[in-house]
Amino acid sequence: AGAETVKRAVQLDVASRFQESLVCYQEGIDLLLQVVKATTDEAKKHRYRQKISEFTFLSDGKYHKQIRIEENATGFGYEKLFHEYLTEIVSEVWVEDPYIRQSHQASRYLLYNFLRFCELLLKGPCKVKTIHLLTSCDEGSGRSQQMSALEEIKQSLSNYGVTLNIDFSSSIHDREIRFNNGWMIKIGRGLDYFKKPQGRFSIGYCDFDLRPCHETTVDVFHSKHTKKM
Repeated sequence: AGAETVKRAVQLDVASRFQESLVCYQEGIDLLLQVVKATTDEAKKHRYRQKISEFTFLSDGKYHKQIRIEENATGFGYEKLFHEYLTEIVSEVWVEDPYIRQSHQASRYLLYNFLRFCELLLKGPCKVKTIHLLTSCDEGSGRSQQMSALEEIKQSLSNYGVTLNIDFSSSIHDREIRFNNGWMIKIGRGLDYFKKPQGRFSIGYCDFDLRPCHETTVDVFHSKHTKKM
């Protein structure tokens, strides 16, 4: 019952029904804590504590959900991570990632990762009109390839009525994605948490849900609970 109540709280939060979600969070966490106290099964206690730790809801109203992606885990495609936050009111997206380019760690997949994320935004139910990308410039010969690829993505998005604004920073370090409905997602490795496919015709090359992942942490916040410094 506690887990179901917390699940309902998340759904209400995503729908921006914050007062109702507050009540559900409090009731859900209290129910789970009662179960932990009552059970003598250490394995069950551990599972319930893990469930509680996924959601931190403090008295001052802070919301924080954390997801740990284990090494070689599968089932963590972009839709899995982002879909529940892409509500119908999302029309503007900010992506900050220093490595949307060609030559970082000799990987040519980083630009494709950004392209696939853009494709997710086009599939709805959100109605994205503007995407802001802040990244760093590639070096040497990779710069022209980076510019060419980003321009191609920009032109392709324009065919769907979406504007891509691209800015560069030499000092950018943090990686985060923000939606204009208030949700902010920080991934330790940015969009590049997938391992390279074994080959162009191997399972997981096309479907990210089947692609093994690097170990990383995903933190989800809502702007109504964050303060700008």
